[in-house]
Amino acid sequence: MKKLGTMLVFALLAGICHAQEVNVFVSGEDGYKSYRIPAIVKDKSGQLIAFAEGRVDHAGDFGNVDIVYKISQDNGKTWGPLQVAVDNDNLQVGNPAPVVDLLDPAYPKGRLFLFYNTGNNHEGEVRKGNGLRECWSISSTDGGKTWSNPENITLETHRPNQPSVNVQYIFKEDWRTYANTPGHALQFDSGKFKGRIYIPANHSEGNPKENGKDYFAHSYYSDDHGKTFKIGSSVKFEGSNETMAAQISNTGLYMNSRNQQGNVKSRIVSYSSDGGVNWDTTYYDKNLPDPVNQGSVLSWQKKGKYILAVCNAASTNRRDNLTVRLSNDQGKTWYFNQVVAKAPEGVKGDYAAYSDLVLLNKNKLGVLFEKENYSKIVFLPVNFK
Repeated sequence: MKKLGTMLVFALLAGICHAQEVNVFVSGEDGYKSYRIPAIVKDKSGQLIAFAEGRVDHAGDFGNVDIVYKISQDNGKTWGPLQVAVDNDNLQVGNPAPVVDLLDPAYPKGRLFLFYNTGNNHEGEVRKGNGLRECWSISSTDGGKTWSNPENITLETHRPNQPSVNVQYIFKEDWRTYANTPGHALQFDSGKFKGRIYIPANHSEGNPKENGKDYFAHSYYSDDHGKTFKIGSSVKFEGSNETMAAQISNTGLYMNSRNQQGNVKSRIVSYSSDGGVNWDTTYYDKNLPDPVNQGSVLSWQKKGKYILAVCNAASTNRRDNLTVRLSNDQGKTWYFNQVVAKAPEGVKGDYAAYSDLVLLNKNKLGVLFEKENYSKIVFLPVNFK
């Protein structure tokens, strides 16, 4: 009887967790065959805004792809109708990187930025020099009801050597493929760089190399609320790819990147002491196993100290075992570890893949993530102390 009672408790708990999970984007609905690449932010009014790539015809990265979004007014319990932020006709728009500027005196209610990329060929072809990726931004001052006209910020944030319809990009660095973070960008909320808007990204340099060794993580940032941008130093680990970052002190930044080579099945971690412009150290973090995938990070202040959260598929053989970790010592150790999605026995494939994080309140995170072989993007609250 005692065993039966224990099993019943576990079943009830599982049911509660399942009930809290909400479908946000479901493949095949609202005119899109597939939704990928989640990103989420909370604005000054408290509403959540979840973004994704809406892929019209198929699940592939390149093609007729829009950036879509939904808004929640109740901390993720329910979501409003699908809306389109960017539609590039039949060409690719992707890698949405939203951030809310809370510190611009010109916009006391906050200003929502959305950074994104466009592309005119498959990533493999762009990597060979047969195509171009560009960088753009739009903004909203009314919580996503309306958006500004797109601004092409490629000259400030990218280093391609490719012709374009309107601009000749002639940079000796010869960056080719290019992608924002996937996930949210960030703003420094304290210290010398307070107000800095910071967008992690990655690119390939020159001709393709084996095992993705031509990929490098980097960043771009603005110290004038999005008027101008500068490029930060690259993470000089060959194969450092999709990347996210979080503030960990007044001047410190933590960057967490995908290892495209797959030679070490761990996250690549980098630390900066000058606001993410240069990197003091970079290493493979063996405490963060990874199957070659995207991972998400977030930080917030608690009693004058930064709490760092990391979420990734903590597995070395497939995209599964999505795990949230919390650290109060800048990622050296993790005092909270919770699996939020794990494939049931016998279920194969990529069960839990890309993710993003948002702080709901002082004891609760929201996780927006791809689930069940990319068939949907779901939102799940996670309690912690």
